[in-house]
Formats: sequence, C-alpha cells, structure tokens
Amino acid sequence: MTQSYDLITMGRIGVDIYPLQTGVPLARVETFGKFLGGSATNVAVAAARLGRRVAVITRTGDDPFGTYLHEALRDFGVDDRWVSAVAAYPTPVTFCEIFPPDDFPLYFYREPKAPDLEIRPEELDLDAVRAARIFWMTGTGLCAEPSRAATLTALAARSTDQPAASRPADPDGAHAPRATVFDLDWRPMFWRDPDEARPYYAKALQHATVAVGNLAECEVATGQREPRAAADALLAAGVELAVVKQGPAGVLAVHRDGTTAEVPPVPVEVVNGLGAGDAFGGALCHGLLAGWELERVMRYANAAGAIVASRLACSSAMPTPDEVTDLLATP
Repeated sequence: MTQSYDLITMGRIGVDIYPLQTGVPLARVETFGKFLGGSATNVAVAAARLGRRVAVITRTGDDPFGTYLHEALRDFGVDDRWVSAVAAYPTPVTFCEIFPPDDFPLYFYREPKAPDLEIRPEELDLDAVRAARIFWMTGTGLCAEPSRAATLTALAARSTDQPAASRPADPDGAHAPRATVFDLDWRPMFWRDPDEARPYYAKALQHATVAVGNLAECEVATGQREPRAAADALLAAGVELAVVKQGPAGVLAVHRDGTTAEVPPVPVEVVNGLGAGDAFGGALCHGLLAGWELERVMRYANAAGAIVASRLACSSAMPTPDEVTDLLATP
C-alpha cells in the first residue's frame, strides 16, 4: 500500500552558502555558513518543522554536497527516498549578499545544468503523488526538460481526485483537504524571457488548485500586476485559491467561493528576507491541512515568514509551531 504524506514537494535543491557578515559585499566576505537550500526543499522543511509528514522529489549531484543534502533532509525530518543522484552534473550552489532590510542579491551556480532539472517522468511514484494530501510544484521545474515533462505528468496525475470520503482524517477529526499548489517561483535567469514561460505556466494552472506568488510572479503568470486583478486572473486560469504576496503591503488571498482575506505583514527587524516566502509556503500548507479559515491561514503563514526574515538562514531558520503562535500573540 502506498504510504501517504501530508505534503510532497517537487523542485529545486542545492547548497546555500550565506555570508556570516551582513552589509558586506560578497567580494569582501570572509566567513560563510553552509545550509540546505532550494525553494521546494525549504517549503518541505518548513512544513516538517510544523509537524507535518513530508517528502521531496528532487535530484542532486553524485558528490559530497549531494551527500550533505541527504543528511540535512533527514535531520530536518524530510523523507529523501525520491532524492536521487545525477552523475553528470554537480550539486548546485547558491551564494547571496545580505543588505537588510530589502536587498539580498542571489548568485546561482547551476551550470552546465542543475540535477534537479533532470527529474524524469518515468522515475515518479505517481501513486504517492496522487495520495499526498498536498502536492507542491514550482515554476522553476517548468523551465527545462525533462523536469518540465515530469512536473506536468505529476500535475496530470493529481487531476484525478479521490472522493472526499476516502481521504485521510486530520488529527482534529475533519476530512483532510487536498490541494495541488503551484508556486509561481519566477526566476528570470532560468528562462529566456517571460513569454517563454507563460504557455507552461498556463498548462500548470489548469491542474493546480492553489497558486502562490508575489506581484512580479503573478504578472508573468497572468499579465496582471495589480493584486486583485492578478488574483482574479489566477482564478480564471483554473485555480480555486489565489494567494498574492505584496511585500510591505501584506498578502491577499481570494477563493473562488468569494472568500477573501487581506492581512498586513508582521513587523520584524529583517536580517535576511530570502527564506521568508518558503516559510510562508510551508505554513500555508500546514493551515490548509488543518482546515483553518482563510484569514487564519494567511496570518499564520505571514508570521512564519516574518520569523525567518528575522534570521540569517533559510532551512535551519524555519519556525516551530510554538514560535509562530508566540509571535501571533505578541501585541
């Protein structure tokens, strides 16, 4: 019998090499920290830290950094059974510069090709993908073959839904919601231009039930940058829930049933904003799985993102449930 997960994510993985000094150009940084990274992987870590049963589908190089990533995933409680090695390509490394509160340039080293773009359709455990309560994929996974075909294959498998009565029960007794989440995850360095991406984004949106992205990502996906217009365009493209992250203006969530939540950000002193979106994503999944009402989900996800923004790292900075609850209770 296929083992069921609360969440399976699919997409990018790598090693984040972050300066241990802030406000210093990369050329002058003397000390660095090594961390598990990659957006889909960080979302998995965030959900695992909140107590969810999580696995990730991705690929590493067949090298010491790949070994490190397996060890880190296990340490964080993320199942690595679908993380395999690609001998031809090295494990990706990402550097960043840290200039709080809002300047965090990223430098991706993913040449000649990242192993996580070598995920192949025939390697997928589609029974597990179907059985997961939430499946999370990203725009980066659509940028090259065979990852693009694998991502679309997984999405198509999710389109055949289970009847509600057959779904596993949440610990609090409710039937578990199911969702297929498209993290719009626009990284311009992985594409020639937005027009190249848009047809594949449109295909993915036809299978997704939730879309999550910032204003720039929503514009790539829909052509709309104004938050409400972007949310409406995502709903029209096929999803049931559109989540539009607006930075300092907070987050807007609009459900097809007419429910709307717009909540402000949680104020914190920003140290490194790079992992905040992934913490938001893991907490979003946690709230959806719990069956919370929409505004509560958004407030919880905002708080999780704020906590990570106040810390240096991404994966190792993901908050526990008590930390999120405590921040929300702070006047």
